[in-house]
Amino acid sequence: MKLCYLFLIIYLLCQGLAAQEMPSPSYQIIQTRNAVQYKNYYLLTLFEQLPEFRQTLSTDTVLNAIYQLKTLRINEAIKTCRTDITCYAKALKFTDDEISGIGNRLAKLYTENNLFGRLIKNHLIPSGCYALFAKEQHQNLLIKAWEQDANAINYAIGVYVEGNKPNYPKIDSISFKIKDKEFAELTAANAWLALQGNNKLFFEPTMQFALQALELNERNDAADYEPMNKGVNLTAIQQIKKVDWKKYPYSVILVPGAGPEEKDVALSPGGMIRCRLAALQYKKGMAPFIVVSGGRVHPYKTKFSEAYEMKKFLMEVLQVPESAIIMEPHARHTTTNLRNCARLMFRYGMPADKAGMVCTVKSQSYYITDILPERCKKELGYYPYKSGKRLSETESEFYLNTNSLQIDFDEPLDP
Repeated sequence: MKLCYLFLIIYLLCQGLAAQEMPSPSYQIIQTRNAVQYKNYYLLTLFEQLPEFRQTLSTDTVLNAIYQLKTLRINEAIKTCRTDITCYAKALKFTDDEISGIGNRLAKLYTENNLFGRLIKNHLIPSGCYALFAKEQHQNLLIKAWEQDANAINYAIGVYVEGNKPNYPKIDSISFKIKDKEFAELTAANAWLALQGNNKLFFEPTMQFALQALELNERNDAADYEPMNKGVNLTAIQQIKKVDWKKYPYSVILVPGAGPEEKDVALSPGGMIRCRLAALQYKKGMAPFIVVSGGRVHPYKTKFSEAYEMKKFLMEVLQVPESAIIMEPHARHTTTNLRNCARLMFRYGMPADKAGMVCTVKSQSYYITDILPERCKKELGYYPYKSGKRLSETESEFYLNTNSLQIDFDEPLDP
């Protein structure tokens, strides 16, 4: 009996430790005015927004020396680069030595019970933003979170300053011709602005340069409709708290977007059909919510949001109430339709063990169940969802995976 009791204690302790390494649905993301920043670079946002970190990092001699050297390089670039875009980018981007040196310094500053230890336990792990590193030793998790943010900033500069190819060139490429004198002038001004104001932490000039480059390219898509929990999704979130989940087979009906290719078309025929399929399932009582998913994707730099236009169609044409519609206006392809829906299900407090339903046309429905999981694994590095049963030619089940909360460093428009 004593042995069984001992095993029970050990089991409960292990369960408690495991829970500490998992994302928490009650965790509230610390937001800034610039949603592009906190969605792409969450560790660095915490460094900026939590006063104890700003004080510690700004007075650290090693990190301050890195900042001073970076400032000298940027000022030199402003004076000498002229029309050489690569010259500006080289001065602003984090070098491999800087990334390594900063990582080593953060590791030395870390102890389990100091502010860095608390940052990991109270923010990095429960946020899920670095979910793929959650099982690492906490000191290593801190280093990897820094490396992810630094690489994300470098990636944005590479694409939207240097003109490197993004993952999806047809929809996400730079807006400028990099040899244009006007672009060089804008880039020089961007570099100068990155040194102004209160940008005194070791990472701030480079981060601001990247954020301003995205802005110049009209690529602040990650900020569209944010904060959604206080705006476009507020009515639905209020309804979530009232739902008796036992009454519904599924938590949500996900509608993946289908962007039109014509510049002046707001909603494609495919989007309309998918909305009608979803509305049919909603009116059957299959789920209390429809999630419409899709950003400003097709054609290149369109002003129309797939999710917004589908929500409008559902409400105005199909008479679905706003309280039953959740907008996900950031996904740029099918992998992130599923990933972003899983994120919202978790963040908005839906039951994690209850399946969602994907509702779309036959070809995409089979693509989602048969092919998409391995594409997700290849492009995202993990499976953001688990496929369930096939329900019909146009409907299938899926279950959320909390790995979906992981920030994607090389997709700045939808990280």
